[in-house]
Amino acid sequence: MRIVYGLTLLLLLFFKPLAQAQNGIVVFQSDFGLKDGAVSAMKGVALGVSPTLKLFDLTHEIPAYNIWEAAYRLYQTVTYYPKGTVFVSVCDPGVGTERHSVVLLTKSGHYIVTPDNGTLTLIAEQLGIQEIRQINEAINRRKNSNESYTFHGRDVYAYTAARLASHTITFQQVGPKLPNDVVRLPYQKAEYKDGIVKGTIPILDSQYGNVWSNIPKAMIEQLGVKPGATLHVQISQHGKSLYDKPVRWVNTFGEAAIGDDVAYINSLMDFSVAVNQGNFSEKYKVFSGSDWTIVVRK
Repeated sequence: MRIVYGLTLLLLLFFKPLAQAQNGIVVFQSDFGLKDGAVSAMKGVALGVSPTLKLFDLTHEIPAYNIWEAAYRLYQTVTYYPKGTVFVSVCDPGVGTERHSVVLLTKSGHYIVTPDNGTLTLIAEQLGIQEIRQINEAINRRKNSNESYTFHGRDVYAYTAARLASHTITFQQVGPKLPNDVVRLPYQKAEYKDGIVKGTIPILDSQYGNVWSNIPKAMIEQLGVKPGATLHVQISQHGKSLYDKPVRWVNTFGEAAIGDDVAYINSLMDFSVAVNQGNFSEKYKVFSGSDWTIVVRK
């Protein structure tokens, strides 16, 4: 009897961190926009599961069908929320097809509810995969929605996220465990070689048209330069050069004249370029995505 009790206690202690990890916070991101009721419907479903949930928005302005940008916005945001937060990410051009609907538990203790279509590329690399489970829709699907094939964000993802965040289900009850891997989008990872730093442009600072790279500050410093130095920046798409100029590295925009091209380190501590009080993206027709390459050298 003591042995059985001891084993039971050990099992409870083992599963307790997962069971208690959820904090009642659900954060939504999508490519739906806010022109209609889609986002509100997802939140309504979540509150129908538990009216005590705390619901927040990451963004709903992901460009339509842009899985890469959805992946980056998660990378940009997830770590600023406390452990146990449940994220719902719906950029799902393949809705209703055979792609898996999953919940990923990161090694940092965050949950991501999403289609496994590439959205998890950067989060899996950044935070690691503790465990990933396929959503069992026989259990974790909004009641009477079985004939709806085009709004899994409402019927499956928001519903499952709310059940998980409210402790209605445990993570194990989401569905069957999957191998610790996800669908990954290819892209140019940041690298330093022979005095040249190369990376990609994962995103734009969309309000201002600044161009953000995935090149960390430390890699720029490997060039042996400091703020105030002039760097040569080349930007291309599919091998076609769209920008090829010397740019001064500044700490603040106030160090440059209005209209000057500048290089700076953004809030994620990555190398970026901008037009001071202008729009770099519009001026030079430079955009973002895994097919863009940025090269920096002295």
